[in-house]
Amino acid sequence: MKPPVFSYHDPRTPAEVVDLLATLDNVKLLAGGQSLMPMLNMRFVLPDHLIDLNCVEGLSYIREIDGALEIGAMTRQRDIEFSDLVRRRCPLMREAITQVGHRQIRNRGTLGGSLCHLDPAAELVAVAAALDAKVTVLGKSGMREIDFAAFPVAYMTSALQPDELLTSVTFPCWAAGHGYAFIEFSRRHGDFAIVSAAALLEEDKSGEVTRASLTLGGMGPAPIRAHDVERALLGRAMTEKSVREICESLRKIDAIDDIHAPANYRQQLAAVLSRRALLKAHERIAAGAQK
Repeated sequence: MKPPVFSYHDPRTPAEVVDLLATLDNVKLLAGGQSLMPMLNMRFVLPDHLIDLNCVEGLSYIREIDGALEIGAMTRQRDIEFSDLVRRRCPLMREAITQVGHRQIRNRGTLGGSLCHLDPAAELVAVAAALDAKVTVLGKSGMREIDFAAFPVAYMTSALQPDELLTSVTFPCWAAGHGYAFIEFSRRHGDFAIVSAAALLEEDKSGEVTRASLTLGGMGPAPIRAHDVERALLGRAMTEKSVREICESLRKIDAIDDIHAPANYRQQLAAVLSRRALLKAHERIAAGAQK
């Protein structure tokens, strides 16, 4: 298979990228290329211009600022996987990213590429939703921040304007000692998840939940925050029975039905994987308290 004919652009600064986006029509941005290159070869996308971001300065970094992780859009997934800072401050991301594709995919794939592609089953997309991330973008009118909850506007379609470039993503960090778990079910290792569950918990000294986050991937056109479950967990001690009862409500989510799995199977997975993720997060809190 061969890609369509296009003009290639190789800018060096974010401002150059924005200028190109503002003046060219039918443009695609090349980050890690793990989704774009197959789509080009199979002619699912037919751009007139391709802008390569791999030599753009200042888009690859991981740093902590004011209790949050700020990660550049062109940071490779493999760098995130082996970052001590990510492991210490955002272990949910570390656990999720090990389930992204295969090592070769993570060597090239980028954070920004995954979030802009916005596959609803992608691990990093679910993590961004779970952590209430903020996306920073640069356009002709300057910089702006977008809450990740408002970033997906339709299936695999983001809130980016045609002249905007995603430059970084900020992930608020939870308190030390919180519980976390990322569990997914896929047909084969390396496949996108049919359903995934990302859980975060904080508990007081008596074992009652004081803060909770539960996000489901693969259920619809964007990750779903299970706010009803989060509220039901607050002020309660975690037991297998109580968590099982609370997670049963997830069988009522309006799930997609496609060639990979029917809606009722996804609803079953949502209830089961959420229970397992929440209990695993709780167990990690207990294990940390015993040290």
